Amino acid sequence: MRSLKWLGVALVAAVLGACNAPGNGLSGDAVREYLREVEQWRTQRLAQLRAPEGWLSYTGSGRLKTGAYRVGSAAANDVVLPSGPAELGFLQVDRDGEAIFTAGSRAGARINGEPLERAVLVPGVAHVNEASRVQVGDSEFYLVRTGSILGWRYRDPQSPRRLAFTAIEHFPVDPKWNVSAQWRPFPAPKQAVLLTSIGTPLPAVVPGEAVFEVNGRSYHLQPVLDEAAPASRRLFFLLSDRTSGRETYGGARYLYAAMPTDGVVQLDFNRAENPPCAFTPHVVCPIAPAINRLDLAVTAGEKFQYLPQ
Repeated sequence: MRSLKWLGVALVAAVLGACNAPGNGLSGDAVREYLREVEQWRTQRLAQLRAPEGWLSYTGSGRLKTGAYRVGSAAANDVVLPSGPAELGFLQVDRDGEAIFTAGSRAGARINGEPLERAVLVPGVAHVNEASRVQVGDSEFYLVRTGSILGWRYRDPQSPRRLAFTAIEHFPVDPKWNVSAQWRPFPAPKQAVLLTSIGTPLPAVVPGEAVFEVNGRSYHLQPVLDEAAPASRRLFFLLSDRTSGRETYGGARYLYAAMPTDGVVQLDFNRAENPPCAFTPHVVCPIAPAINRLDLAVTAGEKFQYLPQ
């Protein structure tokens, strides 16, 4: 315990020393406040991941085509769930995409808090509509649509992966990676198409680009508007760099930033985070576009870590 405490003191001292180097311009108090803010962000981020409804609760997924499916945890089912009733029910997907679910007589399934016998399940579409959720205890079975692909998801708050998860691996905090970038808005926002982790297209709006320097070399990143929080009008950067696929998740890391002020957008790479796909294989995430692949090792933010299945 003493050695760990000494290591923490030494790390803070090293950061303070680096930040008080000539030309840095940060006072010791400012650095301490910045470290406190990053640590608070990390604590909130971990709490979100470990929450019962967080990404670590996703334990099952698959694709669906037109046809009939027996659904449940028994191995004889067409859709085999990782937990829950042996026979949850029967799913019929018609040619027009309508999905009708009939619950098993002993499943104890509910929908909208009411006992479920038979219902049309509406697939969830990101940023468009919520899915109809078949509930069994705290667990949920529901459908999603990503482009033309219909799939199913299963969430279990008692997932061993969620319950065993205690920390996210990070690079050491370094204030030099809290970068003030020049904001260059486009005359009109550009329509773009991102690709997801399963290769499906995802329309996006790109309002401009952020230009910044590291070690005297110029780099640029183009964000999309954060559709998950339209009221906040945050900028959403999907980026990869020379650490991607080695120390960090290969598909992308995500970085959120406030809208520019006086032509400046603040890029705090110490808050670069893994996408949901880094924590569970049962969700779909947009990946970094080619224009945001930096020829630079961004040794800040979250690292990739292998999790127990």
